[in-house]
Amino acid sequence: MRVARITFGLAIIGACLAVSPDVQASLGGSPSSVQDDRVRMQGALRQVVRSGPFTVHEMQSATGVVVREYVSDAGSVFAITWQGATFPDMRQLLGPYFDRYHAEAERLARSRRGHGPLTVDLGDVVVQSAGHNRSFTGRAYLPGNLPQGVGIESIR
Repeated sequence: MRVARITFGLAIIGACLAVSPDVQASLGGSPSSVQDDRVRMQGALRQVVRSGPFTVHEMQSATGVVVREYVSDAGSVFAITWQGATFPDMRQLLGPYFDRYHAEAERLARSRRGHGPLTVDLGDVVVQSAGHNRSFTGRAYLPGNLPQGVGIESIR
């Protein structure tokens, strides 16, 4: 059981490290960063859906990972979700929040006693991830940037 927890934590950390450092930020970025992410993922834009005070841009990478980026009317990406057989490029998606997230995720992976989803809450950014081989899901959001009247349950 403990080996499985450590393996899951190391898989998350390994997925985070296996990315290129020269990327632009998405979380907290402008709507143009959504296009940058699509190009970087070598993905296709599947749909853009308006939902109250925000727009959801859904894209699918060449490897089949589906990423949704939530853009507020104020013009910033306030949340991102993902689902697929692998993790997306977390450095790309988290941008300036990545280094802090990675350090805390690594610390939590070493000290975890339970098994299941990993939540990294840094105050200004929350990253939740779960899954097992070939089935990963997660979301990252900026609590202070959620549009008025939008709860985290809307980020899925």
